[in-house]
Amino acid sequence: MSKRLSILLTKAVRPSSLLACWLALMTVSACSGEPSTGPVIPPAGTLTVPAVEREFRGLWIATVGNIDWPSRTGLTAAASQAELLVILDRARDIGLNAVILQVRASGDAMYPSSIEPWSRSLTGTQGSDPGWDPLAFAVTAAHSRGLELHAWFNPFRAGNASDTVRLAASHLARRNPELTRLYCGQLWFEPSSTVVQDQAINVVRDVIARYDVDAVHIDDFFYPYPATACPGLDFPDAASFEAYRAAGGTLARADWRRDNVNRFVERFHAESHAARPTVRVGISPFGIWRPGNPPGVVGLDSYASIYADSRLWLQRGWVDYFTPQLYWSIASTGQSFTALSDWWTAQNTMRRHLWPGLAAYRVADGSASPYAASEIVAQVAALRQRAATSGGPTGAVLFNTTSVMSNRDGLTTALSAAYATKALVPATPWLDAVDPVPPTFTVAASIGAVPAVQRITISGDGGEPLAWWLIRWRSGSTWSQRLVPASTRMVDLPAGAGATATDAIVVNAIDRTGNASANTVVRIAP
Repeated sequence: MSKRLSILLTKAVRPSSLLACWLALMTVSACSGEPSTGPVIPPAGTLTVPAVEREFRGLWIATVGNIDWPSRTGLTAAASQAELLVILDRARDIGLNAVILQVRASGDAMYPSSIEPWSRSLTGTQGSDPGWDPLAFAVTAAHSRGLELHAWFNPFRAGNASDTVRLAASHLARRNPELTRLYCGQLWFEPSSTVVQDQAINVVRDVIARYDVDAVHIDDFFYPYPATACPGLDFPDAASFEAYRAAGGTLARADWRRDNVNRFVERFHAESHAARPTVRVGISPFGIWRPGNPPGVVGLDSYASIYADSRLWLQRGWVDYFTPQLYWSIASTGQSFTALSDWWTAQNTMRRHLWPGLAAYRVADGSASPYAASEIVAQVAALRQRAATSGGPTGAVLFNTTSVMSNRDGLTTALSAAYATKALVPATPWLDAVDPVPPTFTVAASIGAVPAVQRITISGDGGEPLAWWLIRWRSGSTWSQRLVPASTRMVDLPAGAGATATDAIVVNAIDRTGNASANTVVRIAP
């Protein structure tokens, strides 16, 4: 394990006395013109470095149908980029630390791909090149703001029935129409098909290989939800099931469907880690596994209706984070938010990250039963009260971006208050539990900067691939922090003056699974 490194500076000579010394990098010696030959006495007053706060604070950005971004098809690259930057700025300013960007909605791609066609959400025409790489732009822009970027995929949804005449020639449903199924106006890939599953896995592995995404993520679309417009309609996979039975399969049809999904989820987890061992794998299933679990819960039976044995995935450890969509209120009697959160905690026997999804979209949504912004804030508070429980929730994800951006009922303002203290994403010790080596850094005053800044230059690589530098500084009695990509080596911090002068700087190396090094501390003498 790493040893703490503390560099304590006692005295600096002002530029009027020794300009060269003031500009010199302040490291293990005080700025006296002579190297330090013994222990350095710290400035008056003890320094207590605050503990690093941890909590996942995510935001889904849906691209299908231009739900969240881009706002409409046909925008120029500059306009699309500007919209995304506004979203990312808002996420950062609220105090969030991750965005989950939909990159494969219906067998298409929000990035240049040799496997699947361009998404229609960009230009209005599937397969049409927008002339830029939205995913590469999003990753860089998110990281520069201290936000993780999770790539969100839909494995089995192919589009709508009307899309069949508009599919690009390279779309899997166009190349292999026998792999698709039409269900109540929706076009689906056949989940039992090895070709379909291989395609989805290859897409995920391709993104992991080419983009510096922090995690990969799938949602709750496995088999289609029962459609109210088509009551009693069954998914048309009879031919596939009969072929399975003819080949010696013994499962009943419902169990066979669940097995198809289970095999995919297990592969998604295993092959994502094979592509990059430190990438995290997340799933956001429907919030109810089966009615009656826990007692009193009623609603859709996702185990029997969409063939999602989500409890199994959690208990087998086929996820690194689990985000059940708990889109009900705390006061709900049939789907209590807190009762369901507690039940999922009890099922989390492998102690994976539990980060429930919250229905921000229901705040002041114009429906007959809208949420107040206070409901979402109360849910955040309820999860925090349970965070210390073994396997309990350590964060949440908000759906969706549009509701947060519009600040309905003051939601954005309320979230900013709830997330006023910045937090890092929780570490994932089952992937890697070894802390990185502490960094070294030097400090110099930046002459001529207005306002004055302390410029730090970071060296060292942590002994392993890193994701971030966590930089904290004390001005007066106030601690502030900034998370910057590990590729960044030079950062300017406010110098302050008088009682609010920056007198201590702390840097931690953060590796790809969120482990933090011991503190490297520099004290700056008055």
